[in-house]
Amino acid sequence: MKHLKKILFASAAAVLAASALTGCGGSGGSSSGSDGDTIKIGTDLEMTGNQAAYGADAMRGAQLAVDEINKAGGVLGKKLELVSLDNKSEPSEAASAAQKLVDEGVVAVVAPNMSSNALAAVPILNGAKIPSISPGGTNPKITVDEKTGKVIPYSYRACFIDPYQGKVMASFVADKLQKKRVAILIDNSSDYAKGLAKFFTDAFTAKGGTIVGTEAYLQKDTDFNATLTKIKDLNPDFIYVPGYYQEVGLIVKQARAMGIDVPFGGGDGWDSPTLAEIAGADALNGTYYSNHYAIQEDNKTVMDFVNAYKAANNEEPGVFGALTYDTIKLLAQVIKDAGSADPQKIADGLASLKTFSGVTGDMSFTDTHDAKKAAFILTYKDGKPVFADKISAD
Repeated sequence: MKHLKKILFASAAAVLAASALTGCGGSGGSSSGSDGDTIKIGTDLEMTGNQAAYGADAMRGAQLAVDEINKAGGVLGKKLELVSLDNKSEPSEAASAAQKLVDEGVVAVVAPNMSSNALAAVPILNGAKIPSISPGGTNPKITVDEKTGKVIPYSYRACFIDPYQGKVMASFVADKLQKKRVAILIDNSSDYAKGLAKFFTDAFTAKGGTIVGTEAYLQKDTDFNATLTKIKDLNPDFIYVPGYYQEVGLIVKQARAMGIDVPFGGGDGWDSPTLAEIAGADALNGTYYSNHYAIQEDNKTVMDFVNAYKAANNEEPGVFGALTYDTIKLLAQVIKDAGSADPQKIADGLASLKTFSGVTGDMSFTDTHDAKKAAFILTYKDGKPVFADKISAD
């Protein structure tokens, strides 16, 4: 099998083009991902479609990590090689990409960042006993079987989960912002949004807050005026929108245009430079979201990563770039510690991991394969996310 070409993703366009070129020409899983002088790690990311900005950022983070590792001598005397497939921001495509990566013979997979896509890919990877780590998939069902309540053995995540994220934002809204009446606007086509809304609601009402109403929309909707009119009539003092940046930007923009001036908030799905382009800088003033790291944090590890990412890509990294960078570095550490790139040895190494220090903080895994780490609250000021608070892991 021919080795896949090493590709530097210097821009979003280059990333998207590269996704069509990588991962092709496989031999149906007839070769091991650690044969020869390379160790193959797969990526099943959102390179095109509605979450393409996330995938581009994630792929840049992955490539930066691989470049740094290989420049330092690789792992176990071998170079890391990315086999990168595009899930097109669709669950069915994520499942198809997962099977192709299994057939390609990768030793581990960077699973999709979007929860719905990760939920489609993980059963295939787990069935093939290929360890996977979702950098940003926050839905609890990614690592725990909903029907049996049992942990999915080969599935992990590099981020905190939605129950914690929802609790963090609920505490911030109730305790720091002193808000009492919240309206919620949910993307009804997203497992991520529905789950996060539930966890926020549970935590906020437990603190004595009131959910004055809940409205819904669907991914790719563009006109939210009718729904926002209903919310405006409820007279909330905070509006929680746990969706993705494409719709969130339009929602905030249209809300401000109709005179809704209360604070908005959401989750890590807000994290994209495109959000400010869609909503407008002024509209985002007075909005907040929970996230996995803050580039403004006074931390050498963070600053070194940000500077390296900017040097390679001429722009600042988003959260998915940081999380995916950590995911690749974590896999490299586990392979090195295990002394083997065998998928089972990698899975065993993940299960026994004590701690990993990365760009997004010090991390260990819980019994349910979730990352235990701190959460950040960011606020927008003049179109830029600014550090507002940090909540340590329980």
